[in-house]
Amino acid sequence: MASMTSSQPLQPVAAGAWVTRWLSSARFGVYLTAAGGDQDLALELYEWNTDTSSAILHDLAHVEVGLRNAYNTALEQHTTYPQHWTLCGTQAFAPVWRTKRRWDRAQGRRVNVQVDVNTKPREHLDRAIREAGGRQAAPGKIVAQLMFGFWRYLSSSAHDVTLWRPYLHHAFPAGTARPDVDIRVGELHELRNRVAHHEPLLTEDLQRKHTLLLELADLIEPSLAAHIKATTRVPVLLTSRPDHTQDEQDQDDKQQQDDQETDDEAGS
Repeated sequence: MASMTSSQPLQPVAAGAWVTRWLSSARFGVYLTAAGGDQDLALELYEWNTDTSSAILHDLAHVEVGLRNAYNTALEQHTTYPQHWTLCGTQAFAPVWRTKRRWDRAQGRRVNVQVDVNTKPREHLDRAIREAGGRQAAPGKIVAQLMFGFWRYLSSSAHDVTLWRPYLHHAFPAGTARPDVDIRVGELHELRNRVAHHEPLLTEDLQRKHTLLLELADLIEPSLAAHIKATTRVPVLLTSRPDHTQDEQDQDDKQQQDDQETDDEAGS
């Protein structure tokens, strides 16, 4: 029976109608536009986008784990709750009321309403406790169940007085300003959501956002930032993005070379 494997590298499959059936016209259309209508180049861009998303998630995962452990350590060491802070959600995240604009269907317009900004953190904690096996679960297991979205908002202005000033600033070097952390965590959270949902990154300033990632890692632990720099694939991918303008230049160069060869043959 003939072997189903081969030592010969497989050749890329040419783009065609199958790509649209796979990705949908709307999704592939983004890459087609970026590729100037070249279907094969559009498919290369999609593969580049997928590879780059994977590389970004690799680096973000390191930062997310570092951030949650830094915050958890700060809360464990500096809070005085009767139990582990994860079991004291009503104290750590007591109601904080803010005025928000919301659409009122009955009135057909936006109105001011009072919103407890700590409702979601308490809900996140309750869900993490359930998923970890209940309140008897080890604290570390509960902490591991908390999503990046939970940690992201701990540096927001709503938690400045109740969490940042008394506890969370200890997670960073002395003098670190809360907004400096919040800006970086906020942008990285948005980037994580984009790559996690397989969204195009073609118009994102990925160089800037990767710099923010490294800056946040350095605030958490300088050696973590050094490790990410040593293992990341993002910079290489950013410099190897397929470019239809380069393909056009290569075609022009080849045409000029062919024309020159034709002229040489005619003159010989």
